[in-house]
Amino acid sequence: MKILLMFALMIILYCFIKKAYKNTKDIVINKLKINAQSSNQHHPKLNILQLSDLHLENISISPNELYEKLKDEPIDLIALTGDFLDRKRTIPKLIPYLKTINQLQPKYGIYAVLGNHDYVLRSKNLKVLIETLEKYNCKVLQNETDIISVQGTRVNIIGIDDFSTKRSNIEAAYKGITFGTNLVLTHDPNIVLNMKNYHFDYLLAGHFHGGQICYPKAYHLVKMGKLARMNIIKGFHMRDGKPFYISEGLGQTGVNIRVGSRPEMTLHELTLEIANREVVKVI
Repeated sequence: MKILLMFALMIILYCFIKKAYKNTKDIVINKLKINAQSSNQHHPKLNILQLSDLHLENISISPNELYEKLKDEPIDLIALTGDFLDRKRTIPKLIPYLKTINQLQPKYGIYAVLGNHDYVLRSKNLKVLIETLEKYNCKVLQNETDIISVQGTRVNIIGIDDFSTKRSNIEAAYKGITFGTNLVLTHDPNIVLNMKNYHFDYLLAGHFHGGQICYPKAYHLVKMGKLARMNIIKGFHMRDGKPFYISEGLGQTGVNIRVGSRPEMTLHELTLEIANREVVKVI
């Protein structure tokens, strides 16, 4: 009887793991419209593709599959919000994905920030990762800002470095900004808890993988900051009246399974304010 019970439990465990692995291939494309309710036809829009947490050691979509899913979508800008990989030998695997996202031909370019797993690479290897991103037209922002003009409206692309590894410098990232629409790219969304006095119109992050394994809840995330303890681990949220989004990411870390979460690619249609109001730090 004991043997039969163990055998039954093994079958149940096998089916559970098989289904959890299958979930990693069930990729969701989420679409959001930001500020649409207050806009009219004269307000310019910026269509942003966000890809986060590729974790190329455990990714379940090929470059070709990624292209096929996105090729017909309107994409003005691509935001890569960190955690590409954490092993030197994986860097060559990144190249086909970078070639693919270049094929999507984003009008205003490709922007990237680094995550905590990227910083597992040290000195020379980290430099190789950054140089690889830059070689394939990704502007890597480390506490700095780049500026684009969308139909005459200034947009500040603000890249804040990884908060969880204590590399964030909000003041440096905002240096020189006086007006325009502020789009913040970062990896760890916990940074929003320190941004009460810094204006942003939209912030994109990742890091939590939507919990990755949520059964019944993602209790393992409690060590990953206050937001996780507040159960703010994915999707659209507001903080101090400012909107931000946490992607569930494309890849997995640790074990290559998902329970209660799905890999995600996100398309954000951000309606811009025509008036380039001042966005300096609030004292």
